[in-house]
Amino acid sequence: MIMQEQKDISNRQMIYSLQELKSLGLSYYRIGKLVDEGKLRKLNNSSYENLLYNGDESDFYYVKAYAPKGVICLLSAARYYELTTYWPDSIDVAIERDSKISTMPDWPQLNVLYFSKTRHETGVVTIESGNNSFRIYDVEKTVIDILFYRNKLGIEETKEILTNYLKKSDRDLKRLHRYAKQLRCERILSTYLEVLV
Repeated sequence: MIMQEQKDISNRQMIYSLQELKSLGLSYYRIGKLVDEGKLRKLNNSSYENLLYNGDESDFYYVKAYAPKGVICLLSAARYYELTTYWPDSIDVAIERDSKISTMPDWPQLNVLYFSKTRHETGVVTIESGNNSFRIYDVEKTVIDILFYRNKLGIEETKEILTNYLKKSDRDLKRLHRYAKQLRCERILSTYLEVLV
């Protein structure tokens, strides 16, 4: 039997899945040793935090550990795109309606929303920074979701986000209208645009 060569964990990656650690040639025993040595911290049955990580930190990197198919949405995404001054106290994460999260972290706090298949899959982009990444809705999809959930989030927050979006030089109104049509938000979007423009 050929032994797989063991590679070291990179100090440029904050979260490792169990599969990634095994693909580096680490056995369950070796992974356990790294936990005992204070180099890894077990988050759940499938993910570990790299305690030797020394890159830019983002709470968004944790989302993949707890909700592998989760997408950062609503106020968390609006904050990321600098559309709001509001600072959410938890990360808004969308998962598909039939999915579930087996382990919820104490920190960062996740606010889980259950989206239909179409709403969940529309407008997803992956943001990568070195060996780290997270999934988030693009800015136009974020605006449409905010409009859709306006009663839950607050009318003032919704107005602020749409106003700030309209000021952006790189806004894509065609895409905004396409998402509005696809996700049945055309009438709401038109009403807000009439008031704001």
